[in-house]
Amino acid sequence: MPIKRAVMNFVLFYLLAVVTIVLSRSDPKNDPRNSSDLTLWIDEKQVKQVSGVSMVIYAIINGSVLSYILDPNFENSLPVIPSEVNYVNFTWKAGNKRYNYHFDKLESFDEGILQAPVISIKTKGRVPKRPKEFSVFLPCIGNSSGLARFEIGLLIETRKGKPLNGTPLRLKLKKECSVSQRSPDPECDKKCANQGWCNHEKICQCPEGYMGQYCKTALCYPQCMNGGNCTSPGVCNCPPGFQVSVFKLNAN
Repeated sequence: MPIKRAVMNFVLFYLLAVVTIVLSRSDPKNDPRNSSDLTLWIDEKQVKQVSGVSMVIYAIINGSVLSYILDPNFENSLPVIPSEVNYVNFTWKAGNKRYNYHFDKLESFDEGILQAPVISIKTKGRVPKRPKEFSVFLPCIGNSSGLARFEIGLLIETRKGKPLNGTPLRLKLKKECSVSQRSPDPECDKKCANQGWCNHEKICQCPEGYMGQYCKTALCYPQCMNGGNCTSPGVCNCPPGFQVSVFKLNAN
């Protein structure tokens, strides 16, 4: 039942994303990023870098935390942040309202692999009126490889000191860390897959949606469940007995 509920929530999430994209392009007034109240999102470029899917992910729209963010099963379907990605950019704005914020939790549960997350802004302050980007840095230790879990907590309060419904947010995510960076390969130009290319340092540069030394690993968001494999960006190949799902949206 939890898996079924999580899948249903993601179906609703993607439908919401599609409707939001269509409405915002038909009329800029419908774009949540142009609303007069608090909005928090991750832009298309950042999402595609991590998951291979080009779309905006909203956490808060017009002063309301979206329901799928609050679902306890949400984090189970999030992709692992690959070793090549060392930060995640968020954008937010308060519009005509006034909000104060507090990042009350920045914790790594595997400190032998990953240090505690670091943000590019003060941990306490006022949400800017106009759209402004900030970053969450994920510093790997560098001498250990593995999968590290971490948590980000965010409390948002109104000008009267009342917590915004749905906050504090508690996001538990996973980050892959590796001991060393990809090493140069003299035959890199013959090995880069999936339209990756060999740079001047003889290291494969992967297109969005792929990762690994030779760009052979695809990224899926949400991550494939029930033993499914990510065969291409946003596409899961499911084992017998499970329905094949394609989460491949393109907002370009």
